[in-house]
Amino acid sequence: MDTVRLTAAAAIVRYLAAQRVAVDDEASTLPELAPDDDGAVALFAGVFAIFGHGNVTCLGHELETVGDMLPTWRGQNEQGMALAACGFARACKRRRIMVATSSIGPGATNMVTAAAVALANRLPLLLLAGDTFNHRIVDPVLQQVEHFGAPSTTANDAFRAVVRYWDRITAPEQLVQSLPNAVETMLDPGDCGPAFIALPQDVQAQAYDFPVRFFEERVHRVRRPRPDSGELRRAAAAIRSARRPLIIAGGGVRWSLAEKQLADFAAAHGIPVVETTAGRTSLRADHHLNCGPIGVTGCESANTMAAEADLILAVGTRLQDFTTGSWTVFGDETARIIGLNAARFDAAKHLSLPLVADAREGLSELGAALSGYRAPRDWSQRAAATTSQYHAYIDKIAAPADLAVAAADSEAAADPHAAKPTYAQVVGVLDRAADDSTYVVAAAGGLPGELLNGWRAKSVHSFDCEYGYSCMGYEISGAWGAKMALGGREVVALVGDGSYLMMNSDLYSTVLCGHKLIVIVCDNGGYAVIDRLQVNQGAASFNNLLEHCRIERLVPVDFAAHAASMGACSEAVSTIAGLEEAFGRARACDRSYVIVVSTHPHSWTEGGAFWEVGVPETSGSASVLEARAAMDAGRAAQRVGW
Repeated sequence: MDTVRLTAAAAIVRYLAAQRVAVDDEASTLPELAPDDDGAVALFAGVFAIFGHGNVTCLGHELETVGDMLPTWRGQNEQGMALAACGFARACKRRRIMVATSSIGPGATNMVTAAAVALANRLPLLLLAGDTFNHRIVDPVLQQVEHFGAPSTTANDAFRAVVRYWDRITAPEQLVQSLPNAVETMLDPGDCGPAFIALPQDVQAQAYDFPVRFFEERVHRVRRPRPDSGELRRAAAAIRSARRPLIIAGGGVRWSLAEKQLADFAAAHGIPVVETTAGRTSLRADHHLNCGPIGVTGCESANTMAAEADLILAVGTRLQDFTTGSWTVFGDETARIIGLNAARFDAAKHLSLPLVADAREGLSELGAALSGYRAPRDWSQRAAATTSQYHAYIDKIAAPADLAVAAADSEAAADPHAAKPTYAQVVGVLDRAADDSTYVVAAAGGLPGELLNGWRAKSVHSFDCEYGYSCMGYEISGAWGAKMALGGREVVALVGDGSYLMMNSDLYSTVLCGHKLIVIVCDNGGYAVIDRLQVNQGAASFNNLLEHCRIERLVPVDFAAHAASMGACSEAVSTIAGLEEAFGRARACDRSYVIVVSTHPHSWTEGGAFWEVGVPETSGSASVLEARAAMDAGRAAQRVGW
């Protein structure tokens, strides 16, 4: 057997550089992958790195030698760069992967949150962190946390709960098994998630005679499992017996590149479609069977259809509580759920009739099994009527109203924010200005609900809202990763003032690296959407809006000046007309452009569904007890078991 002697660090870099992924059958629907003549691209597009004593001398040295083959991008914060890797993977529909590497200690644990984001959203992400010395002679080393009764435990064990694959390399030869297992995990359509590998400093430097064939170029093909014939037959029979079937399109539609199959299936059988947060923009907004977003941050039309449906075909969704309204949105007690999902765990949730399969292949074969079936015409007419009302409502609240008149009309209510634009109006600007190439990124806070309703896609695959883990701070970093993946497409990040203050340093990364973003910062004076939840559950405003915090003086942040200090172009606007004009200037600019707009902290898009949160059973506050009674009444509508 031919061998080559390499350090563990060199073997990792050489192996990653040799991995490719076939995209030949997806190229027409995802041209940004730009496959080579053999229909494949590099699986690992690059490495986000912040170097320290745990990874600079070995892994860092080896990464420098591969240049553009496996480019290294310098991060500003370990969490941010790993979140950028998540945004990249989502934009590539899980077909390509970025690596994030850190030193030991705080560098590594900074990436734990990003690992959780990847796990919750079923995204591929490879994390390589330095670790303490395997030989332990010099313990405790700088940044080491010691476990007196478990000396082999390090801070890197914190990743075990938030990754799909975890390993610590204690001998170089272990890489021959560990690296392929990590790759297969990240590419598995059912078990996809982040992989973490801890690299002790001494092991990185150790050499081993690796088989040459380990570094031969390999082209991976993403598996597309077909449905079991029995499950397919039972699912088709259930749909044929339905009079009010409904499709829930989840993130699995995107991962499978099944948007066309979904549209064709819905049209062929006259079945309305609603979308989850992860599945948003599976269909164009103007598709005649697209009823909009479902659930807590959804719209009235989608939730009305869910309440009346007698069968739900859940395609590629985890059926998260925001999707199901904490299991209150489905009103027909006789309704059945069919779980079409590549993950067995998701397909069988809540006693669903499982159909374990790739979304694209599952829809195609299910469509063939349903030949001749079409839902009753009055059901699709019902969908069209209620969806028309939804769009009319969004058009109304997103319109650039005369804020001076609004302020005058609200004088009796003494609303000091009356002249400020609402989130809905801000989103309306973007909705009107967007074209087929616009790709929007958001996360957490109040913007997800506003964008889910107000962002009406002109093209599929045009929206990334990190709501699986609802991670504040994802917006700018995730948009940076998306821009790296999407190249010429216009990437717009919407971020609240709270999220911006949590994590903004990758705005500097976009300027340094030439990955232009348009960033709209909506400043509503704190964590306004959580203040809304707090007040709506009977409590007083406390510690969320800045004006309700324990502070000595209220000092406004000049977000535009801050962005400019990092090299971005920036400006602040106060009106919707001003925002529209600024957006035009941002488009024409040659680098990242930040637009800051002061927004109303208490005006929200109405709709949505019940959401269960903990409200005290006993309290000295009458408003809290009233909220508890309302919560109990909502829980009475929950479906437990199907």
